[in-house]
Amino acid sequence: MSIQGQLLEVTVVGCNKLKDTEWISRQDPYVILEYATTKFRTRTSRDGGRNPSFQEKTALSLIEGLREISVSVWNDNTVSHDDFIGSGRVQLSKVLAEGYDDSCWSIQSRSGRYSGEVKLIMHYANAGKAEKPAKSATPSSYAPTAPPYNPAPQYAPPYMPPRAVDSFSYPPAAYPPAGYPQVADPALYQPAIYPPPLLQQQYPPTYPPTQTYLPPQPYPPPPGQPCYPPAYPGVYPPPPY
Repeated sequence: MSIQGQLLEVTVVGCNKLKDTEWISRQDPYVILEYATTKFRTRTSRDGGRNPSFQEKTALSLIEGLREISVSVWNDNTVSHDDFIGSGRVQLSKVLAEGYDDSCWSIQSRSGRYSGEVKLIMHYANAGKAEKPAKSATPSSYAPTAPPYNPAPQYAPPYMPPRAVDSFSYPPAAYPPAGYPQVADPALYQPAIYPPPLLQQQYPPTYPPTQTYLPPQPYPPPPGQPCYPPAYPGVYPPPPY
């Protein structure tokens, strides 16, 4: 929900533990709130010292996108310029969400040191109110749409176990099938009769062989017998005489 132009009520309750800027007398503090171009100043708390009380209320017109308030505390001087005590920033996120915030906000000096606290009470009447939705167009203003597609569920066929084969019925009695052509003369397709192969010579040959051989002669040959093989001229050693 937009906060543009909505009112925020802020009550400045007082201050606690302010830094003392006076050496002899008690200080006279006051508070300034700044929001955009709006500036609010409380009355001066005479002799308020470090814990002044104000109890002053103001209303701020909210601006979309600006969700913090600047706060500063001063000491009122009648003769010289006012003394700066401290400043800080007040966040509006809690009060805009819940409608109420009574927190204490710390302030710091120009050197960044702690200078005390400012007590504020904030009210926001429109917290939590959501914007009403825009009136929807009538159904007749839209083009007709096709009905939703709901395909019929598909199921797998039931499982059929394989049929058992009967060993006595295989192969079938009628084989070949009746659809095959029948041969007119089966003798035409019989292989030709070739002549038997010639008988080959028996191997190995018969043993012992029929041809006779001379028995081996002793060596050296005995005296008086011709040597075998016969001696030829030039053979060494010569045969004995």
